[in-house]
Amino acid sequence: MNREAGTRGRVAVIIPALNEARSIARVLGDVPPPYRERMIVVDNGSADGTPEAAERAGAIVLREPRRGYGAACLRGLAHLRPDPPDVVCFLDGDYSDHPEEMARVAGPVLEGRADLAIGSRVLGKREPGALTPQARFGNRLATLLIRALYGVRFTDLGPFRAVSWVALERLGMADRDYGWTVEMQVKAARLGLTSIEVPVSYRKRIGKSKVSGTIRGTLGAGRKILWVIFRESGSR
Repeated sequence: MNREAGTRGRVAVIIPALNEARSIARVLGDVPPPYRERMIVVDNGSADGTPEAAERAGAIVLREPRRGYGAACLRGLAHLRPDPPDVVCFLDGDYSDHPEEMARVAGPVLEGRADLAIGSRVLGKREPGALTPQARFGNRLATLLIRALYGVRFTDLGPFRAVSWVALERLGMADRDYGWTVEMQVKAARLGLTSIEVPVSYRKRIGKSKVSGTIRGTLGAGRKILWVIFRESGSR
């Protein structure tokens, strides 16, 4: 099956965004045509015109006033629930991911070869400096712990990912901030879902990172990621 064929209406794209007015139109503009029908930008309290820029670029714009990456993702899923797609793709709104590679990420899930596909920045091509040293260290530590505790090998907790709607309903996603991506991966491992990684490209983001760009964000994300990993290991 051609990954670009037959995707109309089957895939929804959720993009959490906080003050991404400089980048959001570029992100949306690079989403390939087969995946453009349900592009959802969840604005997380921007003060720079992000919602207006996203609307002009063709997205459905939702508002989630409670700050947090996971809170924005959950708002997007709640919007989709009355008429769910087969597959949901998540990516960031800062133009660090390459939306044109969406078929590479969504394809294995659309074809039924995986429940969850993670776009691995570690396995793919990275622009120098795109992944900060603290992000690389955090990824390495988290993925080693996941392998030790769950027996599943990942290389990255990257935001660019695709997951089937059926799997999402089983996962029962709940985290509202830094633990969103790792929660999805460890719950998938705990439930025995099929997860794969595909290499994706990664570049320096437009603007400053809300996580790795600050000491507070880095420490907060690190604590939350480790807490989620150990919390879920006790639920088996």
